[in-house]
Amino acid sequence: MNANDVLESYITDVAVRLPHKQRDDVAFELRELLTEELQARAAADGRDADAAMATELLRAFGRPEAVAARYRPALTIIDPADGSRFLRATVIGLAVIWSTGLLTRLWQPIQSGQGVLQALGQWWVHTVVASLWWPGMLVVGFGLDAWTRRRWPLTSKWEPRAGDRIQGGRAAMALSIVGILCGVFVLLEPSRVLDVFFGGRAAPAAYEALTYTDEFRQRPATWLLLGLLLLNVPMQFAVILSGRWSAGMRRMEVGLSLATCAVMTWTVLGGPILRTDASDQTARFLMVLIIVFVLLHFGIRLFRSVRPAPSLHGTHG
Repeated sequence: MNANDVLESYITDVAVRLPHKQRDDVAFELRELLTEELQARAAADGRDADAAMATELLRAFGRPEAVAARYRPALTIIDPADGSRFLRATVIGLAVIWSTGLLTRLWQPIQSGQGVLQALGQWWVHTVVASLWWPGMLVVGFGLDAWTRRRWPLTSKWEPRAGDRIQGGRAAMALSIVGILCGVFVLLEPSRVLDVFFGGRAAPAAYEALTYTDEFRQRPATWLLLGLLLLNVPMQFAVILSGRWSAGMRRMEVGLSLATCAVMTWTVLGGPILRTDASDQTARFLMVLIIVFVLLHFGIRLFRSVRPAPSLHGTHG
C-alpha cells in the first residue's frame, strides 16, 4: 500500500460510521485536511510521504470511531464512539430474528383467518418477546469491548486495510471453492448424504424424503441454478491467483449473486422440490433464508460504501 491507499482506508473507516447523507462531505474534508498534514510532515522530514508516515500520522490523529464521533452527535450507549454501531447491530439482529420467526410461523399450513391470528400471536410471544436477549447480549459485549480498550489501549490500535483485500485470505477462498463443489455434488442427488453417513442402510422413507420430484428435475431453473453456482468456482479461482478483488470481479460477484437469488426465487415459486411435504417445505424455507441473507449482505455492503476519491497529488511513496 502507498500513502494514498492508507489515507483512503482511514477515511473509509471514518465515513462508514456516519449517516449516509453526511459521508461524502466529511470524506472530502478529511482528505483535504489529512493530505495537507501529510505533505507538511513529508516536507519537514525532507522525503516523500510513504505508507509508514501516513499510518503514523493517522494513528496520532485518532481512532476512526473517535474521529467519526466528532462529526455526529455522540450516543451514550456504552461508549459514545460505539453508540451507532451498537444501535445498528441491535436493529439488524432483531430484524433477522423477527423475520425468521415470522416466516417459520407463516410457512406452516394455515386453514383460516383464526389460524393467521394464532400464528401471529405465537410469533409475538415466542419470537418478538423472546428476542430481547439480543440487545442484552450486545450491551454485555460492547461493555466488555469498551473496558478492554481502556484497559489495554494497544489492542485497539488502528491498522490500514486495502479495499480490494480477500476476506480470510487465499486459504479461506480455497475452502469456499471446496465447499461449493461439495454442495453441488450433494445437490445433484441429496440422498448421497445418507449413503455417506449410513453406508446405504438408511430407511427407505429417508431416501424418499431426499429425492427430487420428476417435475423439479425437468425445470430449466434447476439446471440454471446449478450452473450459476458452478460459475463461482472460476471467479474465485481468478481472485486467488490475482490475490485481490478487482472492481470488475466485485461487479461480477454482485451480478452472479443477484442472478442466483432470482433463480432461487423462481425455484421456490415453481412447485414441489422434494417428494415428501415436510422435506419440501424445509428445503424451500432454507432457500428463502439464503435469499434473504444474501440480499441483506449486499444491502449492508452498499450502505457502507464510500465514494472513492481521485488520486491525491504528492502522497505517493
